[in-house]
Amino acid sequence: MFRPLSIFIGTRYTRAKRRNHFISFISMTSMIGLALGVLAMIVVLSVMNGFQQEMSTRILGMVPHAVIAGVTPLDDWKPAAAAAMKNPEVTAAVTFTEMEGMFSYKGSMQPIQVSGVDPALEHEVSIVAQHITQGRLEDLKAGEFGVVIGEITARRFRLNIGDKVTLIVPEASTTAAGGITPRLQRLTVVGVFKVGAELDGTMALINAADAAQIQHWQPNQVQGVRLALKDLYTAPQVSASIVAGLGADYRADDWTHTQGSLFSAMKMEKTMIGLLLLMIVAVAAFNIIATLIMVVNDKGADIAILRTIGATPGQIMTIFMVQGTVIGIVGTLIGGVLGVIAAINVSAMVGWMERVSGQHIFSSDVYFVNNLPSQLQGGDVLLICSAGFILSFLATLYPAWRAAQIQPAHALRYE
Repeated sequence: MFRPLSIFIGTRYTRAKRRNHFISFISMTSMIGLALGVLAMIVVLSVMNGFQQEMSTRILGMVPHAVIAGVTPLDDWKPAAAAAMKNPEVTAAVTFTEMEGMFSYKGSMQPIQVSGVDPALEHEVSIVAQHITQGRLEDLKAGEFGVVIGEITARRFRLNIGDKVTLIVPEASTTAAGGITPRLQRLTVVGVFKVGAELDGTMALINAADAAQIQHWQPNQVQGVRLALKDLYTAPQVSASIVAGLGADYRADDWTHTQGSLFSAMKMEKTMIGLLLLMIVAVAAFNIIATLIMVVNDKGADIAILRTIGATPGQIMTIFMVQGTVIGIVGTLIGGVLGVIAAINVSAMVGWMERVSGQHIFSSDVYFVNNLPSQLQGGDVLLICSAGFILSFLATLYPAWRAAQIQPAHALRYE
């Protein structure tokens, strides 16, 4: 089969010869280094994707994707819910009321965000019902002032089902003196949830009717409707378009205002770690430069002979570009394949290590996520492999240019 001269010689130079076993060994280490760099990037970014997906599922499964709230408490929330359900991105619309306050128990206090919910419909917009560890969400009955708290809150106050905790919420005074006066309400713990996130210590649920009574509203009044969306990242646009159709008596909010900083930080962290890991690939590319420079020095006489029989500087340059590119392509492909296999099986491997050693690497008492999740994304693999190809190709340019500058008479002087 016909192959151009430059490709033929370049591929031959990648194989070991009698005189250059050391150079071939250096080529192999460059290939291995590139493969390890690509493998590490794929595995680490897949694990970070897994953690981000896990946190998104848990946190954004608890907080509202978007809310349509009234400027004043809503007497009838159904028109707002009906308007929201007309949007194809909305999958559910359920009443909600939120309050900021403090929990007090035996002299200890902590800030808390209390959500007034409809226990019968909350499962449509929240995953809390799937993570109840004690009691039931249905035990939040109107008029009984029950509360479902997070596992961290329960552990901090040492609360159990049936214990009573005091909720303190601020209230604007209507007296001539004005100011803010605290309002106290005794709540009975009827359930404990655990989603494995910070929300376990900052969030609590009560019945929407009880929330209205605490705020001196009518029993049927609510703050607004909470929406569940197909695509979380469309929340700002969807909520804004719904409010635009409802009028000035409504306002919109979404998860990007309450949790956006957390996910922006996670995205930035992934980017920075990706850049740091890219340095491993860059080091392997520098090894390719060193390898090719040694090959050029070793093959000086061969280059001179090729020049004397008619090879052009461009052909000489192509020979060494081919050799370095072959090292880069093989190393990147090996690293890509091994990285994909490792990323797919990393969770199982960590589980096996825990079973063999008897130690929990990610203890649920220390970490919110007690396993090592991994989510392989084709875009990451393509980007990493492309970076490996590009860096390995760029590494060939200087040594190849240096080879093309060799003068035949000078190289053959002492041969």
